[in-house]
Amino acid sequence: MRSGFVSILGRPNAGKSTLLNQLIGEKVAIVSSKPQTTRTRIHGILEVPARKGNHPAAQIVFVDTPGVHKAESWLDKRMMQEVYDALESRDIVLLMVDAARRLDLSRPDSEDSFVFGLVRRLDCPVFLVLNKIDLVPKDRLLPLIAELSALHSFAEVVPISARKADGLDLLVRKLVEYLPEGERYFPKDQFTDQPLRFMVAELIRERILKETGEEVPYASAVVIERFEEPDPEDSRPLTRISAAIYCERPGQKAILIGKAGSKLKDIGTHARKEIESLLGTRVFLELHVIVEQNWRERRSFVESLDWRRQLEEMSKKEE
Repeated sequence: MRSGFVSILGRPNAGKSTLLNQLIGEKVAIVSSKPQTTRTRIHGILEVPARKGNHPAAQIVFVDTPGVHKAESWLDKRMMQEVYDALESRDIVLLMVDAARRLDLSRPDSEDSFVFGLVRRLDCPVFLVLNKIDLVPKDRLLPLIAELSALHSFAEVVPISARKADGLDLLVRKLVEYLPEGERYFPKDQFTDQPLRFMVAELIRERILKETGEEVPYASAVVIERFEEPDPEDSRPLTRISAAIYCERPGQKAILIGKAGSKLKDIGTHARKEIESLLGTRVFLELHVIVEQNWRERRSFVESLDWRRQLEEMSKKEE
């Protein structure tokens, strides 16, 4: 058997989270058209059965990372640290590039140049994954592959359409070829290491991203304050959840709440449906909005949002 960690690296909106969800076959990461949707490392676990004469069985642990960008706020710095952490413990790296977007590689200080600079310092196999090929004329694809291949000695170049799941079988097959021999890192039937509380918080934040514009999505954070699992004896199980939506200014709070609470109600209604699908139970969801001035600039608050730290704090309280 083969196993290993595959980090997915790329600029915002390259389609990393869409790829992860398509590969795993579950909604592991939230998706939106807004950049910086992913704020932390997200693991998706794919169990690959053996194919006779093709490849052995494998477990691939995909690591979705925040989009590579220039760090300005403390939140940005924390997101970039998540990228660096993912690159430290990896067997293979996928560099995802939006094939429909013109790259800015002429300036050494551009974010595209920065991404390729990160890749050149890696000592592991790096795949160039060209996404959104369905949006690119065929006569432009080969020249683009040649142009990008000249920038680094990629182990493989795989054109895909994550949205249409085109080329993903080939990608998985190539990954298995490069993975080392090893045992499973996670149980066979597990598809992510994220706790349900974090996934619920992310589904609420995804709805905020879709329901609001301007600065509000980027200044919003969601913390689950109460998560009461249903009574196993209940014939119609109900999960009770209370969540706080943090923003930075009173004006943002007013937008999140909306006229007579209409926007908050819409966010809650749509998020509840997604959460019920995730949990498989009915859900009572209570949301409220809190203004936390300039929280993105405060290290202590940003780090408190890390679900790994939240689990540690919960464990301490239970001791």
